[in-house]
This record gives sequence, structure tokens and C-alpha cells, in this order.
Amino acid sequence: KGELRIQSLSFDDAGMYQCIAENMHGIIYANAELKIVASPPTFELNPMKKKILAAKGGRVIIECKPKAAPKPKFSWSKGTELLVNGSRIRIWDDGSLEIINITKLDEGRYTCFAENNRGKANSTGILEMTEATRITLAPLNVDVTVGENATMQCIASHDPTLDLTFIWSLNGFVIDFEKEHEHYERNVMV
Repeated sequence: KGELRIQSLSFDDAGMYQCIAENMHGIIYANAELKIVASPPTFELNPMKKKILAAKGGRVIIECKPKAAPKPKFSWSKGTELLVNGSRIRIWDDGSLEIINITKLDEGRYTCFAENNRGKANSTGILEMTEATRITLAPLNVDVTVGENATMQCIASHDPTLDLTFIWSLNGFVIDFEKEHEHYERNVMV
């Protein structure tokens, strides 16, 4: 195919490369520069979120995305405790931390550590648990005669520190109450 593969790159491999193709009708050249990028991990451009919210009994993924070359190795701690993969906790290859079945005991300071052969860095965020949002009164099936009005209710419980938004859809398409106000009406009960 005329391709050049370089394995286990080092800084000595950087430079201008030239491909020459020739046959009995002539010769042509193409040039390309190979730059070798290497840097210690840094969170300057993409720090961890300072506050992470997770619903009680739910699942959370805390991202850890430092800039680094080569790809760093990742580790996590909660406070002073080093975290390892278990039944509820998993450290992904991309550095993200996943926690399932969230409880109050999972709240606290989480730190992601990233290290490669150029250096190391870390970033910290605080995980807070919120009460899960639940539908307490779901819409019921309704039989209505053509031309009459139909009313459907939806009531939910939620964490009082968070806002709650209801979104209605018809056959998978979200209803736009601004455009369809002549046909649909939203009544908000406090």
C-alpha cells in the first residue's frame, strides 16, 4: 500500500518524512511532518466538576479527563481512602469513576489522580446525594368522545433543593406548548 508504520515512537522519530512514488512514466513526491507530543497530565483545560449530584439509589459517573500524552494511568480516592473496583464502584479505562446504588455514605470529596512518564496531577470534586425524582401519580388511559376535552395528570416527588420540570410527549414527540397552545394547555398545580 505504500504506508510507513512506526511503532513505539520516540522523540528521535520526529521530523519531515517524504514519500516518493515512481514508475516508468515519472516520479512524484509528498511530504509530511511528524510531531511527537508528550506532556504531563494537566487539568487546567478540563477540571473535574466541583459539585457532583447523584440521586439516592441511582448511578453516577464522575469524569476525569486531563490533557496528557502518553495516556495516563488513573486512580481515585474518597477522602484519604484509595478506591478499587468492587461491586458498586468501577474505574473505567478512560479514567471515569462509576458508582451505583448511591447512598448517603457515598457523599464526600473524590479525587482523580492521573500519572504518566512525564508527571502527575489530580483534581477534586464533592459528591452530594439528592432524593430521587419519582412519579407519584402517573397519567391514566382515558377514553374520550371526539370533540370533547381530555385531562391527564402527572405528579412527582423530588428533592426540594432541585427544580422540577415536566415534559409531555405524544407518541415519542415532545409537545411544544408555545406552538400548539390552541390544542394543548398546561396547568401547573403548586
